[in-house]
Amino acid sequence: MHRLLLLGTGAIAGHHVEEFAAVPGCEIVACVDRLPGKAAEFAAKNGIERHFQSLEEAISWGGFDAAINATPDGAHKGTTLALIEAGKHVFCEKPLAPTFADALAMTEAAEDAGLVNMVNLTYRNAPALQKARKMIEAGDIGALRHVEAAYRQSWLVSKAWGDAMTEPQWLWRQSTAHGSTGVLGDVGVHILDFASYGAADEFASLQADLTTFPKAEGNRVGDYLLDANDSVAMTARMRSGALATVVATRFATGYINELSLSLHGTKGALRVVSDGRESTLQACLGKDVDPAAWRELEAEPVARNARRFADALATGKNGDPSFRRAADVQKVIDAAFESARVGRRIVL
Repeated sequence: MHRLLLLGTGAIAGHHVEEFAAVPGCEIVACVDRLPGKAAEFAAKNGIERHFQSLEEAISWGGFDAAINATPDGAHKGTTLALIEAGKHVFCEKPLAPTFADALAMTEAAEDAGLVNMVNLTYRNAPALQKARKMIEAGDIGALRHVEAAYRQSWLVSKAWGDAMTEPQWLWRQSTAHGSTGVLGDVGVHILDFASYGAADEFASLQADLTTFPKAEGNRVGDYLLDANDSVAMTARMRSGALATVVATRFATGYINELSLSLHGTKGALRVVSDGRESTLQACLGKDVDPAAWRELEAEPVARNARRFADALATGKNGDPSFRRAADVQKVIDAAFESARVGRRIVL
């Protein structure tokens, strides 16, 4: 039995309880939250045996062998390094850290300690994405020539998830002073991983443009200065030589939450769409190339991230997406910020 500590009991914590409850051989035995009473309330609601108000208390207790790090982005590094020092395996929320330097430090610490380390890039759970990668690796579409990737959300327009201009869980995401790195730092990690993993290719260079749109008088709501980027668009070259376009925005009216990826090659093309719950895969191959006809393909179920983490704990062989993979994606994000700042292409 793998005994897990859940660090952080915010909105994402319930997702982890649900995911790991579906994995045989895993049990969340304790939770931690530094806000008084919050861990106790979460433990009682979810049938968790123990609760703590600090990570130090939990480590001192020590009755767990791995941790799920669901703390805010800026707290990932310090808490993860403390867990690694205590000899605990770590399953961390995305992004691994707000900068590549911090992500690399976490990666090297985990690898040097020989500990299992994974990052919860949830869209890896999409069967369509996994099948697309296999088809690319098998050469089904020939040489890759063009990649189009987009992450579309509309919560700055739609109230499907709540009111972005009045509710703290949305306001903080618009304010750098509250720890936000905008749409690029928040969901850029998802679409950049989605694109490069699905393409079985990596980014070689990029040029990015970031925009923060006016949303309130003086761009402020109470204590929140709304200065974090709302949209990003970039052009990139892949290591294979393929050209890529990547966009992410919170102003995609008409979309609640959608990732799309089109992969065009010399023999055919693939198209992947995922909303985080369902995914679809379409292909234009063989006799369908000339009339530009698309057919939907079946994609077999795949092991989800929580299952892969449990398997890694059982085998001692690290799972994917690993800290190393998340750090590599963070390097691309850092390059996009730098490109937007200096107004030129950055070579990775």
